[in-house]
Amino acid sequence: MERVDIELIKSFEQLIKNSSKSIVLVPHTNPDGDAMGSVLGLWRVLQNAGLKVKIVSPTKYPEFYHWMDGHEQVINFSHHPKQSARAFAESDLLICMDFNQLSRLGVMKQLVESFEGKKVLVDHHPYPGNFTDLIISDITFSSTAELIFTVLQSTEFAAYIDKNAATSFFTGIMTDTGSFDFNVSNPNTFETVAQLTRMGIDQLDIHSKVYDNYSADRIRLMGFCLSNRMIVYPEYHAACMYITREDQKTFNFVTGDNEGFVNMPLSIKGIVFSVLFTEKEKYIKASFRSKGDFAVNEVSEKYFNGGGHRNAAGGELYASLQEALTQFENLLPEFEDRIKKSIK
Repeated sequence: MERVDIELIKSFEQLIKNSSKSIVLVPHTNPDGDAMGSVLGLWRVLQNAGLKVKIVSPTKYPEFYHWMDGHEQVINFSHHPKQSARAFAESDLLICMDFNQLSRLGVMKQLVESFEGKKVLVDHHPYPGNFTDLIISDITFSSTAELIFTVLQSTEFAAYIDKNAATSFFTGIMTDTGSFDFNVSNPNTFETVAQLTRMGIDQLDIHSKVYDNYSADRIRLMGFCLSNRMIVYPEYHAACMYITREDQKTFNFVTGDNEGFVNMPLSIKGIVFSVLFTEKEKYIKASFRSKGDFAVNEVSEKYFNGGGHRNAAGGELYASLQEALTQFENLLPEFEDRIKKSIK
């Protein structure tokens, strides 16, 4: 079943074939499971096809994704800017994955902007920016991992999708759907998972490596946040959690330790809208989740300089943590009617 325009797929395939140097793959800053699953899966496929491929990540990513095939090949721009720049200079094709705006690259934005070769965007977020030569973007896909797998299936590179690549693609799909709890309204997602399963992936092992691989400090932080950092607004069917910089020091916070925290308040009866604020050095990172038809990406775009999907979005606010909490409380009346309509 064809879901992506065949002409786009042919153009993508031809760009890869035309590459005479290296191909560089880039995820967004602070890459999540979908970003790394997509990049590492495509890396393995292109490697299997005998192509030269490099991966440059703007920042580090959580350790519970380090087990994936190809992890040791990832160049961290924030730690190795010169090596990253050299990888770009040695490549003639850049494939950007799982982000829709250059702002998602942080300090690596300039490196991508100045790249002299061909650029491709593969993403499933709405409103993709016009910063590449070719755009493959479709919001009906659960994840970028599902999208790139579908694209590859319609090319000659389908023959090079092995178990390792399939494992990475499944990891991307699993994490970006919250273990198939959201972003799965299209049945094609499960058809894709069926195909990946036939390739020999071990779903239970993948799930365990991602979700049963946390530190004791992370579990203690989760308990602390549920007891001391959660505010419930029952009249608005909403809740928020927050993590201060002091909390992060107390519980030896590392990248990824707050993964999934934003989903927890949604298990409270009647709550359909949840936000997690994480205090950074210069800004507040916001993560949004919702149930039903309430579009949290609208909230993120309007008030938190972000975006995303209907039920999962993120953003940033250059303000204090208290200002972020106050802004959240103040916007609830504006969205009250739409929130209530999402209650089933």
